[in-house]
Amino acid sequence: MGDTHSGLDELAGRSGKWLALSAAAAERHTAAVVAGPFDRVAWRDVYEQSAGLRELAAELRSRHDHTTDLLTDVFLAACQTAPRLRDRTEMAPSHLVNHQVVASLLHSPEFAELHRETAGDSYAAAMAVLAQAAALRGLLERSRDARDRAGQADRARRDAVTAANAVSEALRQAAEETDEDGAVPAPAADAVHRAIEAAEAAEAAARQEARAAAQALAVALPGIRAAARDAAATAAEAVRQEAALMRAWGVGAGELERMPFDERARLAERLRTGRLARWAELIGRFRQMAGGERARKVESATGELVGVTLGDDLSRVVPSELAVLGVPELRAVFAARYAAGELMLYDTRGEQTTGRGAVIACVDTSHSMYAEGPGGITREAWSKACALALLDQARHAGRDFVGILFSAADKIRVHRFPGDRPAGVADVLDFAETFLGGGTDFQRPLGTAVDVLEEEFDDTARGRGDIVLITDDACEVTEKWVRGWNDAKRRLGFRLFGVAVATPDTATGSGSVLESLCDNLRTVEDLTDVHTAADLFRVI
Repeated sequence: MGDTHSGLDELAGRSGKWLALSAAAAERHTAAVVAGPFDRVAWRDVYEQSAGLRELAAELRSRHDHTTDLLTDVFLAACQTAPRLRDRTEMAPSHLVNHQVVASLLHSPEFAELHRETAGDSYAAAMAVLAQAAALRGLLERSRDARDRAGQADRARRDAVTAANAVSEALRQAAEETDEDGAVPAPAADAVHRAIEAAEAAEAAARQEARAAAQALAVALPGIRAAARDAAATAAEAVRQEAALMRAWGVGAGELERMPFDERARLAERLRTGRLARWAELIGRFRQMAGGERARKVESATGELVGVTLGDDLSRVVPSELAVLGVPELRAVFAARYAAGELMLYDTRGEQTTGRGAVIACVDTSHSMYAEGPGGITREAWSKACALALLDQARHAGRDFVGILFSAADKIRVHRFPGDRPAGVADVLDFAETFLGGGTDFQRPLGTAVDVLEEEFDDTARGRGDIVLITDDACEVTEKWVRGWNDAKRRLGFRLFGVAVATPDTATGSGSVLESLCDNLRTVEDLTDVHTAADLFRVI
């Protein structure tokens, strides 16, 4: 070998492939889902706020590589309105299994159901990730070989890129040593050739590892797809159940969006584990029924036709009176009789005009309310569901709502919900979950209800409130108390609706305390039937 070797152009031509590889050797992506800055901020905020996510990430990270990246992708796929999967050729080989997992999720029918609940809702998306934890653990274990081979392929690719960079560096050194005739000294040319040979070997190794990784992924693919479908189905059910639970308790989507993450998480936990968690479906049915009845509600229910009377209510004038208007000579007679209130009207017997004062639900929480009826529904659950629907009714009409929980004479709890401000979810839960136990006394809760109406009348001059007494028992009241009750009723113009829940006939029959006190009394025997109380929501 002489003092010079190949020309620089010749070396550059042979090195061209490696120079191109070196120039294109930018780091490949580790995120399967394309994300913008706001998406990354949403994930970071949720991750910082959710101890569950951090614990899951730490657990998976201790056993597998790149699992935090996987959790990020699963979250973004659920949260983004239109998630877009990156092309697999843009991915680092080490993350191709993550890419396949997310692709399997996105292409599953179960994910479409999940996405309807989570799109645009970072809390729901985080919950979906946590709901998939068990499935992700199993999936990562089953794809361990594919992930290991992908890691080896990634290292081989990086080695090939390093070797390509070495070719570029050797050629640069050769260019610096090239003489005026373009000849390259032999040592520099040999260094370029050695770098090219090393690059060729590294590329061959990278190709071999890539094929091995692809084969391992192909073997794992059916299991990944099945696990992804199971994970999406599990998450969809969990998110759907929580959404239904929130709706059943009257927590609107707008309220949830404004609620801080940790507060929403605590609320969800309380709803899942509270006393009435089992009866969310019943509460939801009650509220749905009440909403339907409210749409049919009238301000003055005419009731049953019982005859003809005299008056000036033109809405109840009998047809023969209206016929008089067809005779010009008799129109003056009609006007005179109208002015005197002597027109013939249909006489009716039915519900009174709907109230405008407070709606008060007196709910019995004595020991006997623990008793279960058909379907395992307790008397308490039915009563509380009815009371929560009455709360909705009051809020819809802009009326105050007061929930009075009672049992024995010395046990009473009053929960106030003014009509001019939102009802806090925590306050509603406090009302719904309180149970006092003990015996049953009517005088104390009904007397408290009258005090509330007296106070409202004194402050706002509003009368005509509505009291709903929900109980499964009967008790005696004193004659003195009854006289005071009747005086207050005449003064304030309120009504008492009685709902007897699975009570014996003697408690509601003729001459019973309930029958004598209530303007309207109904008995509930089937606790699975919410429509037993439907007429309440048409007249209150």
